[in-house]
Amino acid sequence: MPYKPSDVLSRHFQDEGIDVITQVDALLQQVSTDSPNLPLYRDMMLTVLRMAQDDRNRWNAKITLQTLRELDNAFRVLERFKGRRKVTVFGSARTPLEHPLYALARELGAQLASADLMVITGGGGGIMAAAHEGAGREHSLGFNITLPFEQHANAIIDGSEHLLPFHFFFTRKLFFVKEADALVLCPGGFGTLDEALEVLTLIQTGKSPLVPVVLLDVPGGRFWQGALDFFQNQLQDNHYILPADTKLMRLVYSSDEAVEEINRFYSNFHSTRWLKNQFVIRMHHPLNESALAHIQEAFADLRLNDDFHQHAYQGEEHDEAQFSHLSRLAFAFNGRGNGRLRELVDYINLPENWVEGSQQTQPESREPLLND
Repeated sequence: MPYKPSDVLSRHFQDEGIDVITQVDALLQQVSTDSPNLPLYRDMMLTVLRMAQDDRNRWNAKITLQTLRELDNAFRVLERFKGRRKVTVFGSARTPLEHPLYALARELGAQLASADLMVITGGGGGIMAAAHEGAGREHSLGFNITLPFEQHANAIIDGSEHLLPFHFFFTRKLFFVKEADALVLCPGGFGTLDEALEVLTLIQTGKSPLVPVVLLDVPGGRFWQGALDFFQNQLQDNHYILPADTKLMRLVYSSDEAVEEINRFYSNFHSTRWLKNQFVIRMHHPLNESALAHIQEAFADLRLNDDFHQHAYQGEEHDEAQFSHLSRLAFAFNGRGNGRLRELVDYINLPENWVEGSQQTQPESREPLLND
C-alpha cells in the first residue's frame, strides 16, 4: 500500500534523524484540538520544514510564502460570502462606456443581482466595471491583480471589503473558478481568451466542477461565433477535441438568455461529488422510470460498469448532511466524457423527466457547489 503524504514526510525526517514530528503535533494541538483537518495542517508544516532543510533558492521560498499569504487572505475574506452563489464575469478592461457591450454587461450584472447572485470580476474597468455597476456593491466581488497598468479597482468596489487584491495570476485564477457557480465570458483580449480556454480545459478534464459557461455577445456580434467556428474547423475536425466538448459552452446574445441559461442548468441539477469509485449527481427532483431507462441506454458510454442508480440520501456523505433532501444519481463515471456529462445534465434538467408532483427543494442558505 502506498504511503499517505504524512507518512512520506514523517519517514523523511525520521530517516534524517531529525525529531520534529512531536514538536509539530504539539504546536497544532495548541491552536486546534478537534479539527478533522489537523493531518493536512501537519503535512503543510512538515513540507515547509523540508523546504527549509533544503534551502536551495530564495525565489522559491518567496513564491511559497506569497502564495500561502494570498490563499489565507482570500479564504478569510471570502468566508463572509460563503452562503451566496456567485457568477464570474470575464471581459475586456478596455471596453469604453459608450460601447454596446458595456451596456450589455451592466444589464447582465443587474439581472444577476436581481436573482440574488453575486458578480465576480477582475475588479477593473470596462466590462468588469459595467457588470459591477449593474449589480451594485452589495452583489459584487472584485479579484484585482497588481499590474503596472490597468490595475486600479473600479469605483463600485474600490476601498471596500468586496475587493480582494492578488499578486499572482495563478492564485487569482484559482478563485475565479473555485468560487463560481457559473461563468459568463464577454469579448476581450488575451486575458479573456486565456480565462476562457483555461476554464474549458479544467472542466473538460474534470479538474473543475461542471458549471454553465456562457459566451455573451451583442446581437449580430461575431467575436464568440468566430471562436466557435475555429473550434469546429480546426480543433474538432482535426480530432483535437471531441464533438461533445463543444457542449461545455453556450453562445447567447442577451443578458436575459445568459441568466436563463444559468437558471436552466440548476433547475434540477444541484452539484456533484466523488464518493470512492462512484460519481454522484445531486438533484432537486427524482427522475421518473422512463427517464432513468433512457439514461441507462443513451448515456451508457459515460459509465465504466454497472448501471446508473437513483437513490435518496443514505448518510454516505458525512460532511454534507445539509444536502440530505436531494435525490442522487450515481454511477461509475469514466472521468473523461465531461462534454457528454453536460449532455446528461441537460437531460435531467428537462421537467418532463422528473417524477410527477415532486417538489423542488433547496437548502435554506446557498452553499458553494464544489466537486469533492
